[in-house]
This record gives sequence, C-alpha cells and structure tokens, in this order.
Amino acid sequence: MCRIIGLSLLSNRLRLIVLFIVILSLHGCATTKSIHEGYQPTSGHLEDNIEQNEFSVAKGDGVVGRLAFISLEKGDTLPDIARHFSLGINGVSAANPGVDIWVPEAGERIMLPLSFILPDAHRSGIVINLAAMRLFQFKEDSESLAVLTYPVGVGTEERPSPTGQMYVERKVIRPTWHVPASIAKDHLKKGDPLPAKVLPGPQNPLGEYALYLSKSSYLIHGTNKPASIGLRATNGCIRLYPEDVKNLYENTPVKTPVSIVNQPYLVGQRDGVVYMEVHAPPEDLDAVEFDKIYAKLRNIEKESGRTLDWSKVKKVLAEARGIPVPIFEIRQGSGKGVAETIELRHPGGLSGRPEIPELKTEAWSVLAADVHDEIDALRLAAIINHQGPQIPARVLSKNVSYRVIAGPFNDIREAKDAIKRLKIDLEIDGILIEPVNKR
Repeated sequence: MCRIIGLSLLSNRLRLIVLFIVILSLHGCATTKSIHEGYQPTSGHLEDNIEQNEFSVAKGDGVVGRLAFISLEKGDTLPDIARHFSLGINGVSAANPGVDIWVPEAGERIMLPLSFILPDAHRSGIVINLAAMRLFQFKEDSESLAVLTYPVGVGTEERPSPTGQMYVERKVIRPTWHVPASIAKDHLKKGDPLPAKVLPGPQNPLGEYALYLSKSSYLIHGTNKPASIGLRATNGCIRLYPEDVKNLYENTPVKTPVSIVNQPYLVGQRDGVVYMEVHAPPEDLDAVEFDKIYAKLRNIEKESGRTLDWSKVKKVLAEARGIPVPIFEIRQGSGKGVAETIELRHPGGLSGRPEIPELKTEAWSVLAADVHDEIDALRLAAIINHQGPQIPARVLSKNVSYRVIAGPFNDIREAKDAIKRLKIDLEIDGILIEPVNKR
C-alpha cells in the first residue's frame, strides 16, 4: 500500500514537471497588464512611504512586507527605482517582464516587489538566499522578532558564492582590496592589469565597509558598482548598496552567524494564507529543491485536510516572478486570498541616481556612439551612466542622428581612461573629443 501511494505522489510530481516543460512555450509572453491582474491597491489614494528594509515578524508567519505600485516618470530607469526602494534589479525586472530596463515609458505602472517570504532557515543572525539575491538579518528580543533585509549581488556561475554555515570574523571600514591572483589573471587577459592591492577610494570594488567571513576569501561588502546589485556579478562575495552595507555594518557584531542558502522555491504563511515565491524559471528546474517544496505543500494539504489548487502552484512556477503569490487558505475565509498592495506617489528625487554634470566644450569628452534611433542612444547613455565608478553620459541630437557623449573629463588622462573602460566593460570603441579651446 505504501509503495502504491509513493508511486502516486511521484507520478503527480512528474506530471507537474512535464506540464512546466509544456508551459515553456508560453513562458515570458505575459504582458505587464496580465501579470498585474489581481494585484490592485487596497485603497484609492497615493501613499508617500512604504516599509522596505525592516519588518516585524509575527509568530508563525513567514511572509513580510507589501507589494506596491508606482508610475514611472520621464528619465527613470529600473536600476534607479530599484536602488531607491532597496530592491535588486533582478527583483524589479522579474516582477515587470516586458518593461525596458533602461528606457521605460513615462507613465508606465510597475510593481515594486517589497514583500518577501523568509528563507527556510534558523531565524538567527544573517541568512542569505542566493536564489532570491536577498540578505535577511534577524533581531530578536524577549517580546518580538524583527528582520532587516537588503538586496545583494552574488557570485557568477563560474565563481559562485558558497553555501553553508559561517560567521562574521572581522569588520573593516574603508578596506584595502588585495587582488586575488585568479582575478588579476582574468583582468590581464582583457588588457586591464590590476595592482597587487587597491587602496580605499572610488576605484575600490569593496566600497566603504566590509564584513570578512570565517570562510576564507569571502566577504559581505559594499560596492562602487551599485547597478550590479541583484545580479550574478561578483567573484563569490556578497555585495550590497553603499547605504545598505553601512546599516548592516553598524548592526552586525563580530561572531554573528551567517547562513548562506540557495532556495529558489519558497512557501510561507501569513494571516491564514499560504504564499509561494519562485525565483527560477521552469527551464532551470532544481529537482532537489523542488522535491523539498513539493513535500512541504503536500504536508500543508495533510495538516489542513483540504486539497491545494495545484493550478495556482503551476502558474507561480511557470511565471517565476519572485514575488509572494497567495495559493491557499488554511481555513476557508481565513484570509483575503490576495496579496495586499498599495499605490505609491513618485518620490521627488531618486536616491542614488547618477548625476550627470553639464557638458562643457572646454573640457575633454568622448564620443561613445552615433546612432539613428533615439531610444537606442538613450539606452546606451543610461548603461554608461550606471557603470561603476560612473562615466557620465548624455544624448545630443545632430542632424538625423543621436550622439552619445561621455564626459566632461578634467584632462586627457581621465578621458583616455574612460575610453579604456568603455572598451573593456562594454566593448565600445570611444573616440576622443578635444576641448574647443585647446591650443
């Protein structure tokens, strides 16, 4: 009898996987309008603020925060919106498929994924979920549990961040980066030789604060490339926005335990509603992690004595939008069955947005591109502006084309350095523009 039940469950699991493969043909075709259906604000007025970094956790709950919507203004980029609200670019982009990252339309209404399912880990110290690219720091006293959370950049597929248990071994303000031999070798191949060490300053990729982990060579640190937060872009370290790593540094004692997990499928409860959050598209199905979440969902069915709506589960897995989606009420009528959302007023200024200084004809500059399409030019200028450290760039129209000009630079050395970085980082062949008054 047990064997028959086991085969039945396995068969259900296999059917789910087969269905995911079929859904692949539709994956990514959803429009912004369709994916936002069912997520309407709970009130008709605009809010000025929303919780984004610190939340209280009720006993037994595993979901914090609220989803929000905001209408974009001309000149916004998703990286700027993400940083202002302490989100990673991966989170904002996944929640809003089809929206141009660098040149979204003015007036476009996008979702801010400011609700999170807590990782399935001991709620103590720091827990980092690589799949969600999110760090959670738990603070508990005799009466309550709070969690501080920040988006992170993590290791690439070639140099992944480690998983497992470790702790904060030491902390350093304005750290010196001692360049690992493997990284120096990679840069040398690209024609970008690095020194043996990089002192504190704008060129230092560790930023202003670093927490050294007990696992040798791995750190939690700041960055001089804030647009990389929410991407697999590091050599294995955990990278935070400059403002977030400052807060983490000040709130983290030495010896704080650090648990790094990789959980693309998350299930949590709040107010009698079960939510599911997925961070891996169907083509990247992790069978081991999927088995864990499948068992957890089956256990919820068993404990509640009711059957899950598996069509909702399949939809969440297929869309993989990285947001908590309600899939089940523990008891009928126990919850609203929809995610609570609010509508936010656009802030007067976006914190951390790169400033673009006025272009002066008496200063050195660089022609990065000359194209016929204005949107292509605006997109390239935005990408250049978000390099780290920043290379200021703007679009100037000339006759029937649009020129992307980087600068101004104080001298020819700075301009040539920008040309080198454009070539190495973006494969752009920049052309030096001399000052008009140069003799």
